[in-house]
Amino acid sequence: MPERLAAEISILQADGVEARLGELAGLMRDCVHAGASINFVLPFSMAESQAFWQSRVLPEVRAGTRAVFVAEVDGRIAGTVQLDCGTPPNQPHRAEVAKLMVHPDFRGQGFARGLMGALEAHARDLGRFLITLDTRSGDAAEPLYASLGYETAGIIPDFCRDTVEDRLDPTTIMYKRL
Repeated sequence: MPERLAAEISILQADGVEARLGELAGLMRDCVHAGASINFVLPFSMAESQAFWQSRVLPEVRAGTRAVFVAEVDGRIAGTVQLDCGTPPNQPHRAEVAKLMVHPDFRGQGFARGLMGALEAHARDLGRFLITLDTRSGDAAEPLYASLGYETAGIIPDFCRDTVEDRLDPTTIMYKRL
């Protein structure tokens, strides 16, 4: 079994997201090419990935409604997750997990668990005590979330197109009270 690596987990501010846009886009592209169901399908280019970070994530980080966490190993981003706090006025207590990704080279090292722990601590600090997420049913992330205390609210059939194959996959909606 390979030696477990230690990761430093931090939050990127807007200038950090902008400065590391290429690295974040490369991580996302590599994860999608490895089959991650994170809203994109093949073919998926670096330009498409960069556009997502630039037009979707960066403005929300600047607005203070989205936090981007990264796990770094020797200065390289090994994984990332986002906390979306852009909720309606009647949901100031809730936030959503978005885009948990660990690069294929770094999987099985506990980075996803560490990222989720940092995300939950930040959510608590913000007064957000109900965390929701969705994940493709049957993915490796589903048992991870369950082991972290997330409960299944339900499963929606035919929710999303598979990243690689021409089929529709169900999604599992999960939540956790902090």
